[in-house]
Amino acid sequence: MIEILQLIRIASASRQDKVSLDDRQKAIAIINWQREILKEAISQPGPLQPSVQALSDYLNCDTGNSIARMYATKMLEESKLEWFVFDNIEQWLRCINYVIQRAPEYDPDPNKQFFFPMSTLFVFFMYTPSGSVLFRLEEFNQCLAAVLQAWCDYLNSSESRLVLNPTQQIPAQEGWLSPASQKQFCLEQCINYENRDNPEMPYWGFLSYNDFFHREINLEAFRPLAGPGDDKVIVSANDGTVYRIARDVEACAEFWAKGQNYSLIDMLDNSPYTQSFIHGDVLQSFLDGSDYHRWHAPISGQVLEARIIPGLTFSELLSEGFDLSAGTKSQGYEAMVNTRALIIIENPAIGKVAVLPIGITEISSITIMVQEGQQVQKGAELGYFSYGGSSLALVFQANIIQEFTAKEPSNQGNGSTEPCKTAENCKAEDGCLRVRAKIAIAK
Repeated sequence: MIEILQLIRIASASRQDKVSLDDRQKAIAIINWQREILKEAISQPGPLQPSVQALSDYLNCDTGNSIARMYATKMLEESKLEWFVFDNIEQWLRCINYVIQRAPEYDPDPNKQFFFPMSTLFVFFMYTPSGSVLFRLEEFNQCLAAVLQAWCDYLNSSESRLVLNPTQQIPAQEGWLSPASQKQFCLEQCINYENRDNPEMPYWGFLSYNDFFHREINLEAFRPLAGPGDDKVIVSANDGTVYRIARDVEACAEFWAKGQNYSLIDMLDNSPYTQSFIHGDVLQSFLDGSDYHRWHAPISGQVLEARIIPGLTFSELLSEGFDLSAGTKSQGYEAMVNTRALIIIENPAIGKVAVLPIGITEISSITIMVQEGQQVQKGAELGYFSYGGSSLALVFQANIIQEFTAKEPSNQGNGSTEPCKTAENCKAEDGCLRVRAKIAIAK
């Protein structure tokens, strides 16, 4: 224990002040997990998965990018005194190679729940000066995107669902379909729950791990639509926790500065509709790993724009301090720079609303299910996130919102002490969001 505590000492007094005792304890658990993954990865030699090999080539001395290699090498050096596990880039790549060829496993022990392994591999590097630069390099991000796509392909495969019920016992006693997971992730709300005792469906009908991750729920029973037929009632596009509500948002702002001001030109990626939103309002929320990961229309109307905006993945702001959650403290910044979807819906009664599902860290895919020109009804599904962390922002035109009934939480919780979001324990005024529940009233 003394050795580990020495390894996680902070290199400067300024950083020392930013790392709490609780974070230090979590860091120790992460270090131990990284060491176990490294041991497993080294014990399974062989060729790298093609996308990881391409990343290796990019960082290689003979064939790669010298600037990226410099930052990657310095990133390891800068993190050694604090979070030493990897001796060189090759070891780190081996661990990435190991992770993307398997699905995350469920462990009922809260101290062993590392459900986002890529973030857990990257978290210390993200908080180094050189890592901060590396994770913003365009070519490096293209390589990472290919790695994440390869992982997504595996998580979409039937093989990946083995972790849902490893023993195939009916009913499941281990894995993601076990009683412990059912309680933690409120699986009784998903439509596949009715298959839990079916001996012919050991995986409840889920086709893959991703199929489980972005599982559908019984909307009518557990997420009834607020204000059907009333265009002035605006509903939440997602389950989650309010991160921030901002009014009178500027067209262009220094989003990289502390405070993470929204910058609409960057956020909307120079959409032809950007001018419509100048001095409008933004509501951004965070989706926890246990949240429902499909998103729905906050209003009825016509889809004017629907596209994916390529961007960064593991980038965060050092000014926000050490972040063991791997980027959740930088969600405002990430709304401007990360890979995200942009869907703009127009309703004649209240104007335009932009919906931006945002990938955080290892989000493996953002899928849009609507097309430009399509008419959508309030509460209808727009798309979903595949495995990984995520956020979602709604942007409203100026002078449209009379009142946000959803509020920023008074603390770091989500306003609910129960594992399942219900109208009783998840209230928008406490910062807790349920998809299709009221979050605002239009003028």
